Amino acid sequence: MGVKPQFKRNILFLWLMLVPIGMWFTYHTYPPDLAGLELDLLVFLILTSVVAAMPMVINNTPIFLVQWVSLAAFFNFGLFTEMILGQVAVIVLLIKLKVTRDQWYRLPLNSIMFFIISFICGSVYYMLGGPEPGEVMIGKPHLFGLGAIYVFLEFVLNQVIISIILYTLHGSKISFFGKDFVWETVTSLMTAPIGFVLYILYKEVGLISVLFVGVPFASLSIILNLYYSSQKINEYLQNATEIGHQLAERLQVDDVIDLFIQRMSEMLPVDYAYILDVIDDKELQLIRRIENGSIMPNDISSVQKGEGICGIVWSTKNSVLYSSKKEWQKIVVGYMPDQVESVLSVPIVRNSKVVGILLLASRNKRAYEKSQLMIADILCSHFAIAIENAKHHEIAKQNSERCALTKLYNYRFFENMLSEEFRKLHNGQRKLLSLIILDLDHFKSINDTYGHQSGNEILYELAWRLEELVGDRGTVARYGGEEFVVLLPDTERDEATLIAEQIRQTIADKPFVLTQHMNVNEHALNVNVTASLGVATAPQDADDSLALIRHADRALYVGAKRAGRNRVAEYVK
Repeated sequence: MGVKPQFKRNILFLWLMLVPIGMWFTYHTYPPDLAGLELDLLVFLILTSVVAAMPMVINNTPIFLVQWVSLAAFFNFGLFTEMILGQVAVIVLLIKLKVTRDQWYRLPLNSIMFFIISFICGSVYYMLGGPEPGEVMIGKPHLFGLGAIYVFLEFVLNQVIISIILYTLHGSKISFFGKDFVWETVTSLMTAPIGFVLYILYKEVGLISVLFVGVPFASLSIILNLYYSSQKINEYLQNATEIGHQLAERLQVDDVIDLFIQRMSEMLPVDYAYILDVIDDKELQLIRRIENGSIMPNDISSVQKGEGICGIVWSTKNSVLYSSKKEWQKIVVGYMPDQVESVLSVPIVRNSKVVGILLLASRNKRAYEKSQLMIADILCSHFAIAIENAKHHEIAKQNSERCALTKLYNYRFFENMLSEEFRKLHNGQRKLLSLIILDLDHFKSINDTYGHQSGNEILYELAWRLEELVGDRGTVARYGGEEFVVLLPDTERDEATLIAEQIRQTIADKPFVLTQHMNVNEHALNVNVTASLGVATAPQDADDSLALIRHADRALYVGAKRAGRNRVAEYVK
């Protein structure tokens, strides 16, 4: 959920009213004495910037480890100097975290938070009798006790203010004892002693103390960041394995694609996602387009090999990662949303051959990392296998359910469907169920006269005509030989009879064109064909599926065939 513009404006107004005036007040209330300490201040400023540029991101929350520097600066140079260093640290940290334009409010928000914490903690410290800046605390345990109170108060205020901000911005419940609290506690227990050590060493040996303390701390920060990065990669790998299993369970191509896009969007910062399929090893054709969480039409022109980002990934078989628009804008060809900054594109490879391309994009700069590129590559391998398996399943399913000649549903599928429709009829999900059975008249003589290939041509053309006429009103199936059935859910008998009459006219009024006939003297023949049809409706004509078929078949042969053919007959009890 985004932050409302009014809240952003209020934050900026609050910063203007609080921080500049508060800094001026602090300077005059607790004036710093910095004569001759310009170099020292510069070194502490550099140290603050370096430490702020090395945050740890735990559970997507940056852990700020600059407290030990600010603590030593507070004891040595006073409250105002500590405030200045804190404000600099905020700026460096937000730059490091790649804050985008729409998140500009985080700068004044964090600036206010650091100012309030510094001002309250410093004021309490001085009110309790804390020494003036520069006064030696070594050998005075009670002063170190005041320093400990300062650190504790800073920790508590930090937790309270962060919880209030989260509740105000996102409605998150205030929780002081979650994972973030644990990490904050651990880092505070680590950094506070370092701050005291830096203060003592600075008093004893001067600026060289920064080197003594800074280098080990920087090494520790690097080790902790490497540890967290490895943890994050392990989590990515576990998720990739889980997603691979989920993809393998899907048996429909569309289901595999939808799940793949969904899980990729959950793992990575994705605003735009595109999957392109390699067609005849000649071009890339878009098969899925997701923009801002919505499925969009696949109406984007195809891409040639070596053309644009996807074409280059196809030709080189290598993944690419771009952190900003200026890196790819001279490469891209064709469509790309204007808001895109970061781009990640990975080849989908099967049996060492590129079968597709995945392209993910984000509106934010530097949105993707190399580790995420690796995970996307692994997931694309799972995706390629899952797509292949789903295609094989769909083909096998189609072969088992469809007539190879007419491509209509076959007898087995129709019977299962009819049983399911009767179940719905008995459960009240259907009110009526009408069935039309169609049989071509004198079809054997057509086969004998023109050949079985010509008979197949007629059956194929008839299947197409039936599907065109029935549309989504019902289901057409080949029942066997020259017999076809049309199942019409929730259709009255009169309406079913009218549809049957339309079918009869469609067959009788337009000749069938034969191109594979046995008469070698003519290229094509027009043959007139007629059909007889029977109609029955449940529940009035039948109580079960077999009875409905039997009664529609009886209407066909008794009411239509025996009455002269080329006609429609309803079942009569």
